[in-house]
Amino acid sequence: MARRGRAVLLVAALVLGVSGCGEEGAEEGATLNVYVSAPGQRLCDEAREQAAQGGGASDFELRVICLDAAGPEGAWTLAKVGSNARRATEDSASIAYIGEPSRAARKQSQPIIEAAEIAAMGSRNGKEAIQAITAALEDDDSDDPRATVFDAIEG
Repeated sequence: MARRGRAVLLVAALVLGVSGCGEEGAEEGATLNVYVSAPGQRLCDEAREQAAQGGGASDFELRVICLDAAGPEGAWTLAKVGSNARRATEDSASIAYIGEPSRAARKQSQPIIEAAEIAAMGSRNGKEAIQAITAALEDDDSDDPRATVFDAIEG
């Protein structure tokens, strides 16, 4: 049984590695996902507005995916933050994660995001984060946008 489970995980890892922004990179015109995780809508609205303005990443379309990090009380929760970070890492088209405004919350999401080599952008507002992403994409002609953005933001 354990042997079969390892085989399933290996196949899943291979499938994820072959699709999306993996080693083959992304084709011109591809949709790239930017995840925003925060309680409330302000951060996400800023990112969506900036992405809608085009931002200059003409080779790609940026799609902002909003994930609520708030629990029933309205504040972020560890469970929501962890779940949001894992969701972003499971998406092969994910290139950046605009994380929670709270430093304590980012301590939970950042290691998950960075382990998947996705740029973690928690200390910026939505507009600044999208501007940094599009600048990284404009400044590099690589066909691997995830690595391009990660290197520009984390480097």
